[in-house]
Amino acid sequence: MLSQVKKIIAVASGKGGVGKSTTAVNLAIGLHQEGQRVGLLDADIYGPSIAMMLGVPENTRPQAVDEKYFKPVEAHGLLTMSMAYLVTDKTPMAWRGPMAAGALQQLLQQTAWGDLDVLVVDMPPGTGDIQLTLSQKAQVAGAIIVTTPQDIALLDAQKGIEMFLKVNVPVLGIVENMAVHICSACGHGEHIFGDGGGAKVAADYDTKLLGSLPLDLSIREQGDSGVPAAKAFADTAIAQQYRDIATVVIDELQGLSSNSGPEIIFE
Repeated sequence: MLSQVKKIIAVASGKGGVGKSTTAVNLAIGLHQEGQRVGLLDADIYGPSIAMMLGVPENTRPQAVDEKYFKPVEAHGLLTMSMAYLVTDKTPMAWRGPMAAGALQQLLQQTAWGDLDVLVVDMPPGTGDIQLTLSQKAQVAGAIIVTTPQDIALLDAQKGIEMFLKVNVPVLGIVENMAVHICSACGHGEHIFGDGGGAKVAADYDTKLLGSLPLDLSIREQGDSGVPAAKAFADTAIAQQYRDIATVVIDELQGLSSNSGPEIIFE
């Protein structure tokens, strides 16, 4: 039930392991801190993770609304929905693509999102059925591509950008994770996975480098603990980086045409 959702943005990556879900969660927190009403949909049907990253207790189940809709689960001010709320941690989603796409349709349309400024969709990695289902059947306002500076990650990030361009979804920008590691003992910075790759890809596709996040232990620890870094360390440089990304995203969304709302048409 998306009639009151103003904008949908997809957070995507060409490959796994680049911090896409971490980015989606902290971006959603940052948007909320900037005064937005934010929903967060975990569209990774096969490997949902936002429930753990937001500290939602195991075996949490969404309440029913009018026996037709799911009531989203609130966590840290976000309204969330995930396949993790509907199955157990040990249930493998051994589904073919059309079944997973159908599950995405159900989570989108049968959740009572209410009045939202932004619905952030944490996509699964790659460019498969779920990405195409959302991109082609939903009126997505824009996509954010997450990558690391590593050459192989950048190659896959370009494929993700190309997919969204082919289905006429604007790419709002690129977030580069693990850009630099600062030694906690001596303060020396080292670009373990390379340097400047995210900025180069952004320039090649005439989009923005929304931010470069460090390879920082606290980001991983806070995600595992259920209190994202943007919330746990609200006064730190890392949290400010996520808020800065959120601010740019808000500006980009405001600059889009008014007809780029979340109309959903599934055939």
